[in-house]
Amino acid sequence: MATPKTPRSRCPVPLSPRITHQWLPPCERTRVTVRVLLLPNAVGAKGSRGSNGSLDSQEESPRVGGGGGSSGKAKDERPLLKPGSATSEAADAATPSESLEELEKKYAPYVRKDAYGTMGRGELQPVEKVLLGIALVTLVPIRLVVGIFVVVLYYLICRLCTLFYAPNQEDGKDDYAHMVGWRRVVVVRTGRFLSRVLLFVLGFYWIRKSHRSCSAEDEDKQPVESERPEVVVSNHISYVDILFQMSSYFPSFVAKRSVARLPLIGIISKCLGCVYVQRESKSSKGVSGLLTERIQEAHQNKLYPMMMLFPEGTTTNGNYLLPFKTGAFLAKEPVLPVILKYPYNRFSPAWDTISGVRHVFLLLCQFVNHLEVIHLPVYYPSEQEKDDPKLYANNVRKLMATEFPAGQFNALRYWVG
Repeated sequence: MATPKTPRSRCPVPLSPRITHQWLPPCERTRVTVRVLLLPNAVGAKGSRGSNGSLDSQEESPRVGGGGGSSGKAKDERPLLKPGSATSEAADAATPSESLEELEKKYAPYVRKDAYGTMGRGELQPVEKVLLGIALVTLVPIRLVVGIFVVVLYYLICRLCTLFYAPNQEDGKDDYAHMVGWRRVVVVRTGRFLSRVLLFVLGFYWIRKSHRSCSAEDEDKQPVESERPEVVVSNHISYVDILFQMSSYFPSFVAKRSVARLPLIGIISKCLGCVYVQRESKSSKGVSGLLTERIQEAHQNKLYPMMMLFPEGTTTNGNYLLPFKTGAFLAKEPVLPVILKYPYNRFSPAWDTISGVRHVFLLLCQFVNHLEVIHLPVYYPSEQEKDDPKLYANNVRKLMATEFPAGQFNALRYWVG
């Protein structure tokens, strides 16, 4: 007898609210939790029966494939199972197991496997509770005070450098990317230094960096005169990624327009030259157009900041590489691939299914955090890749997945999702 299929939906119907929150990324929890409340028996349930012995809800009842009537809908041709029969119990037990495996596979890039459990709410060992208590009264207050001092200090520096200097406000822009002279020098140098100080405050005392060289075959394909890449692309794991990129390249980022209005952070993001986007944007160019224009400006004027883009579009647990979006590759310019890894023993700095406040608190409680950075060679697109941004994006993604050094922590797997 064919195994019944669950109704099709964008996300598998969860088994319970607990499993829902365990495997779903933050943006999906609210919607699917509502579905759990409305359809508590959608998976693995036999369903209530009407007076005629059929399932009451035809829309939610499982159907098997095969032919169909004129309406195009598949009919449920499996025999009705009697309650309590061995076949019925076996079918009910198999469906939840299969659904759980599907959930594990679908949301594997967001699963946390550190000592703090799912969403940082797992049961802690007594030793871990003692360590958290010690950090709470020693490390956390000191790190909070020093961190706030550093942010306020850089805010004042940015405010001073932007006095009597109007930001660029054309085509959805609102930034100081075109800032030049002593103002730009002060903003960049102090920004890079203070970003590294913040990383130190968060426990990233040592950052291990490595550079991969080109093979002889690839060197022949590269231009004789190597140019500064206008775009840095990286996997996205945590908000700590931004601090590291600021301390290394001090590039521009893509941010929501509301970030520009945040206290302290707003003026700092403008000095970074962030490209602000919003869903209700009336700009004829769109987000891709703004990014392409900014990348081309950086190519023509080396005083412009580089663009830092996370083509995955979201954060993961760092063990998978999601499909790339094409925004970073539409300008047809070379890109610098960078791989970030956060080795850990107790707490994973990955910001996946854990709330922001809880993540910051647990990060501050760690005595030492680790960061490993791998710089791959600058990727120069071929003529075919320039004509096909999707091909360009996929090839860079494959390079980042396959070139990850084996035997160092967890291998970066090429996740096809």
